[in-house]
Amino acid sequence: MNEVKKTYFNWSSGKDSAMALHRLLQDTQFSVEHLLTSMNTHYDRVSMHGIRRALLDEQLRAINLPYSTLELPAEPTMEEYEAIIGAKMQELKSLGFTDTGFGDIFLEDLRNYREEKLSTVGIRAHFPLWKEDTTALLHQFIDNGFRSIVVCCNDELLGKSWVGREISHDFIDDLPENVDPCGENGEFHTFCFDGPIFSHPIQFELGEIIKREYPRPNATEHTSNTVGFWFCDLLPKSNQ
Repeated sequence: MNEVKKTYFNWSSGKDSAMALHRLLQDTQFSVEHLLTSMNTHYDRVSMHGIRRALLDEQLRAINLPYSTLELPAEPTMEEYEAIIGAKMQELKSLGFTDTGFGDIFLEDLRNYREEKLSTVGIRAHFPLWKEDTTALLHQFIDNGFRSIVVCCNDELLGKSWVGREISHDFIDDLPENVDPCGENGEFHTFCFDGPIFSHPIQFELGEIIKREYPRPNATEHTSNTVGFWFCDLLPKSNQ
């Protein structure tokens, strides 16, 4: 009989995380016993997705698994990031975790990086959604009863009107051809607020919509030095 793998999952608060976690929870070779989320300590929000810590806490309580956070500065250097994540990996390894899961689908470089770093402490990485068709995957996500909302998007590819929009079959049909249906290239990020992994829907209200500019990776003389992202703030709302 195969040994059940004590596993933690890297939780981002979005739809890909929800789908991947759901797969692992259904797989009897894994015992998922912890969730780990990266936080931007300067803004007190989930890294990249911009979700408030209070709302993340509500989400994680509804999943009903132990969890912890990776506390990162606003703009960590690679050395700072690797020191913080390295310490956390050692901590989880010392608690008996041998395996971990991610929601990545396509990005080979990122997968290789994750596997390389985890191998240094003897933790195996798993990618339940790897190389799946993202259109079919997102339709399956909706059909399985998951619900999520766009909280961040690339201004050049989608624009302001897309933030605050719920993921639906119509949403998929409306996406431009150059945008991956799961936003796997960073086109958009989501907050998952209902579905089979939750004990109850997460209550929230739509808040302010703002635009932020970030340095453009690999900028050239033919491109601007920055790229804009729209964010829709989500405000926790009492279940009462």
